[in-house]
Amino acid sequence: MILCLETATPSCSVALIHNGEVLACDEDPKGQNHSEKITLFIDSVMKKGGVSYGQLDAVAVSMGPGSYTGLRIGVSTAKGLCYAAGKPLIAIDTLHAMAFGGKLEVTSENPVLVPMIDARRMEVYAEIFDENINKIEDTKAIIIDENSFSEYKPEHDVWLFGDGADKCAELFANDNRINVMKDFYCSAKYMNVLAQQKLDNRDFVDVAYFEPFYLKDFVPGIPTVKGLR
Repeated sequence: MILCLETATPSCSVALIHNGEVLACDEDPKGQNHSEKITLFIDSVMKKGGVSYGQLDAVAVSMGPGSYTGLRIGVSTAKGLCYAAGKPLIAIDTLHAMAFGGKLEVTSENPVLVPMIDARRMEVYAEIFDENINKIEDTKAIIIDENSFSEYKPEHDVWLFGDGADKCAELFANDNRINVMKDFYCSAKYMNVLAQQKLDNRDFVDVAYFEPFYLKDFVPGIPTVKGLR
């Protein structure tokens, strides 16, 4: 029994997993309300699943890349649960979990899967996977242009999905080898396969010292004071 938390992107999501199957999931894809929603979602899915915190085998959290604030909220909440219930912590690659969700919507054979998280302008955080969710390219920041993914197009349909993909729709509108899956969002329910694998292998992270994978260093904005320029 695994409680899964997803807060790496604007979507806030919590799922309860048992033997790799989703028992319950509460989520809000509309964004930036993680601190308000996450504890409510946790309480809700535990009640829907009819289990107590003592019955959990582990807590899993989406580790990034993604939003600095979102990741901090998710990881700190997961750590608090682990400390309180005496449970181990599992860290899940956000983009890897997204790949499992995206594959459910793919309609072509032998696809290349590209889960994306929005960075800024035409930059995204992405990983690239084959049809069996085997990693082809590691996580990296990519600036998308009309030549992106050209090395895969001769033999594969390329599928882009996630909140970083929506802004690519116009760019690839006339490219019949690149498919943009609109309105796909991160969900804790997509963590089920990876979380179960890590539980089975006892692949846990240190609750005290684990930190999210930000990919880039956090750069705070310059604070402004009303009346000053």
